[in-house]
Amino acid sequence: MEIINRRKRMSSVARKIRREQDRTIGLVPTMGALHEGHLSLVREARRMCDVVVVSVFVNPTQFGPGEDFEHYPRDLTKDTAVLTDYNVDYIFAPTAEEIYPRGFSTYVTVEGLSDPMEGTARPGHFRGVATIVCILLNVVRPDFAFFGQKDAQQSLVIKRMVRDLAFDTEIIVLPTVREDSGLAMSSRNLYLNAEEQHAAPVIHRALAKAKEAFKEGERSANRLVELVRSTIEAEPRARIDYVNVSDAETLERIDRLDDRPAVMAVAVYFGKTRLIDNTILNSAKKKDVAPANLTRA
Repeated sequence: MEIINRRKRMSSVARKIRREQDRTIGLVPTMGALHEGHLSLVREARRMCDVVVVSVFVNPTQFGPGEDFEHYPRDLTKDTAVLTDYNVDYIFAPTAEEIYPRGFSTYVTVEGLSDPMEGTARPGHFRGVATIVCILLNVVRPDFAFFGQKDAQQSLVIKRMVRDLAFDTEIIVLPTVREDSGLAMSSRNLYLNAEEQHAAPVIHRALAKAKEAFKEGERSANRLVELVRSTIEAEPRARIDYVNVSDAETLERIDRLDDRPAVMAVAVYFGKTRLIDNTILNSAKKKDVAPANLTRA
């Protein structure tokens, strides 16, 4: 496993893999503080691809004023030790100056999908996400890039960017990985104290109640939202940012659910820690994973 810090070096390595060795590349973009959710993506990348690249970069442009950029957990030594057990070929761990050199002034905005939910709560967040993913895809030129369903809106934004800008990369979205309590795994879970860690699984319980109510015939988005809200509000340590039901492809608000897959998404504070999660209602969709052992065309 090689750790690469320079964009030009990563591009050169990736170019040689594609052109001279004719092997497929899988990219797993991360901000470090690796947990089982990240590792599930690494395992799928290893299964599908000849070469696996994991990027570790805490991206400053997706953090807003007063957010946790300065305190976001960073431990490349620990992350490297974890990835050693997963047969990763390269870790791309650039500095902020390497990604955003002096005079950097080009950003990517995905209109529409970036606006609701996280876009409203964190203005500019998806501009930063789309920009860094665009850079990573250009540097590595992977055949596949792997993301988690926990960040459902982010996955849709990235898929739209890839489609609109004609990237030759397939985006693979894998199911959310959860702790035994049901809490979606997140690097920010490290911020929770013992009481908050005990309280936070209420998010998953609330979403599970909504999904069960949907299965039993409830089709009113407002009633499903109220069910989630009332369940979460019963936990005194929880403070809701938003609860939203929308089309799972377009993120258009839905009043009454029909045959379309819909995503119910929430953001909740526990103390100063903000956690997000979601569930798909009426998920009659093909699994978003490509078959194994693909070779380049």
